[in-house]
Amino acid sequence: MKRERLRGALIGCGFFGRIQAEAWSRIPEVEIVAACDRDLSRAREVAPRAYSSAEELLEREPLDFVDIATGPESHLELVRLAAQRGVDVICQKPMAPDWTQAVAMVEAAATAGVRLILHENWRWQPWYREARERIRQGLIGRPVTYLIRLRRGDGGGPEPYRQQPYFRSMPRLLIFETLVHALDTARMFFGDIAAVSALMRRVNPVIAGEDHAALLVRHEDALFGIVDGHRFLTPVPDSPAMGDAFFEGDGGRLHVTAEGHLLHNDRLIWENRIARGYRGDSVWAAQRHFVECLSNGVPAESEGREYLKTFAVVEAAYRSAAEERLVSVREILS
Repeated sequence: MKRERLRGALIGCGFFGRIQAEAWSRIPEVEIVAACDRDLSRAREVAPRAYSSAEELLEREPLDFVDIATGPESHLELVRLAAQRGVDVICQKPMAPDWTQAVAMVEAAATAGVRLILHENWRWQPWYREARERIRQGLIGRPVTYLIRLRRGDGGGPEPYRQQPYFRSMPRLLIFETLVHALDTARMFFGDIAAVSALMRRVNPVIAGEDHAALLVRHEDALFGIVDGHRFLTPVPDSPAMGDAFFEGDGGRLHVTAEGHLLHNDRLIWENRIARGYRGDSVWAAQRHFVECLSNGVPAESEGREYLKTFAVVEAAYRSAAEERLVSVREILS
């Protein structure tokens, strides 16, 4: 008998886990019945039953899905635990520390016959959804190129990334953690990416990974664009879009502004008036999509095997920077 509400559990109740918990609270088709965190007090804040062990949670709670919001190094083990118990999985990005573990996550879910969906919310920002629809309708004619710029100033100074201090020790940072959003959004607009050429550097000496990068990407249909970002200078204004984007075609140009507005040939055509939630309430929108897919058995936009194509671009970018060459994504996927 189909339940009226999906029973879910949140594993990981840190900075972003709490954002996801707030969004779940506004989705009536879902009940977050339990939560897990090494700090029990944080788990108690988001669910009626709290655990410090994911294994104990999964043993005791009858669930339709788990929402994993922990660091990438724990994802494979947690996916395997849920899969062994026949529980569908929503898992935060970054997908895994490396390509081998990412593939293993997909295979573990497939072998057990459960769903694995990656929580990639950037493509659900309303200004990007609106921009994609306008481009599909022919607003700028035939797309020629694009530029997506991501900016945030939380990575500067002697104590960077105060909301997520574990960023400081990550050996791969900006592309892995932040620019992956733009790469996935580019795939949403223009299809799969075939090759990437990457430059990256570390500006803040107190961190382990890179905090400045520029990527030139070529899509399967030969269209190419640029993804560029850093996290050590504060944007003015500090924007809901965490940057901006430009899409050029043979019939005009479309600008997604830092405030989330759309300008067509410098004329305002869509105004962002969404004040609630995370970056245009994109977490809520993504989770609504996941619920519809889990309830109706249809594929999600970020289904695990499909999301490997985004993760492969990230892997290709790091290989490109290390070897100073254009890298085909097929080198990773093969």
